[in-house]
Amino acid sequence: MSKYKSELMKTLTERGFLYQCTDEAALDALASKGDLSGYIGFDCTAPSLHVGSLVQIMMLRILQKSGGRPIVLLGGGTTKIGDPSDKDKSRPILTPENIEDNKNGIKQVFSKFLDFDGPNAAIMVDNADWLDKLGYIEFLRTIGTHFTINKMVALESVKRRLDNEQPMTFLEFNYTLLQSYDYLELYRRHDCRLQMGGSDQWGNILGGADLTRRIEGANVFGFTTPLITTASGAKMGKTAAGARWLNADANLGSGFTLSPYDYWQFWRNTEDADVARFLRLFTDLPLEEITRLEAFEGMEINTAKIRLANEATTMLHGVDAAKAAEQTAQKTFEQGGTAAGLPTFEVPVGDLENISATEAGVLTGLCASNGEAKRHIKAGALKINDEKTTDGNAKLSASDVNADGVIKISVGKKKHALIKPV
Repeated sequence: MSKYKSELMKTLTERGFLYQCTDEAALDALASKGDLSGYIGFDCTAPSLHVGSLVQIMMLRILQKSGGRPIVLLGGGTTKIGDPSDKDKSRPILTPENIEDNKNGIKQVFSKFLDFDGPNAAIMVDNADWLDKLGYIEFLRTIGTHFTINKMVALESVKRRLDNEQPMTFLEFNYTLLQSYDYLELYRRHDCRLQMGGSDQWGNILGGADLTRRIEGANVFGFTTPLITTASGAKMGKTAAGARWLNADANLGSGFTLSPYDYWQFWRNTEDADVARFLRLFTDLPLEEITRLEAFEGMEINTAKIRLANEATTMLHGVDAAKAAEQTAQKTFEQGGTAAGLPTFEVPVGDLENISATEAGVLTGLCASNGEAKRHIKAGALKINDEKTTDGNAKLSASDVNADGVIKISVGKKKHALIKPV
């Protein structure tokens, strides 16, 4: 039996979201009243969010489903600074035009997961609305006095840079103050009492909660998730082929989009050990159903993977797109050919001969690591153009490009992808 009273805390903990929380009992009591407002910030560093952001989006979804009000904070202001958390070097400075374009791109995703109408409608705000208007001297006098250099240099993001003798600009050093000020503003404007985020945001979240308490005397809360990685240790949403983007809008450019079919395949190729965990984190399936799927073994685990792919794709792209992706995959795998719809990874022609068979397996996302690719090669499961490869160091070449202008990479009978020289 859960020790929590609120639906929010029950769901977040039972589905594996909890890593750190400032005061679990007090937050549980506040959430049980059903009118809690909470926010997560998303900086506008690219025209699309990727799968790694889904953990945060799902938390906002759970907050709304439990009766609370989710606040999506777009970082139109903080993106001009660049969050140093979990970064070993400075982010590139983006122009206001870049930031505006990126903001317009990532806005599209949230309506798929959140309801912006109704009694606890989600709201979307931009911290540029207040950060762009701050006067430097006034900000230092009213906000800067609440932060000590001692605490700031102890932050993990700062400490790591200093320990590694990597430069950190004064611009980046200010980021914690600005994110903390966001929390204060959202409390004042929307009675926001909860900030959520990844574990790398813990120091910034504590700074905002402390600032709001000092200035407004309010008891506000912080909640973070663990770093989500795959069973093989890869960072969630990132593969050898690059980030797995949430947008399918072709207007954003191919470098920041992912087709519904490729998105479905991303989830279908989930490692066996991750299926149940990802069903809890990234779908709305009841825990009882997930427990049933979790019990599958051997080839049956593929049924659970397909269920994961269908549920995740339906949430983002709709049920028709999920059905079409499953049908395309089934048809393609049954035919064993290079039918249209297979995930395709473009590589420069000049780089083709630098890619080994092992690297091809990882590049296409069919293998989670070089070690896994080598195991598949040893077992005779990794194929190039339907031919088993026995030498993981053998390089691809122009002679491998088939009549369709691609190289087909396969693992077993059901996992296929294409490499296309450009």
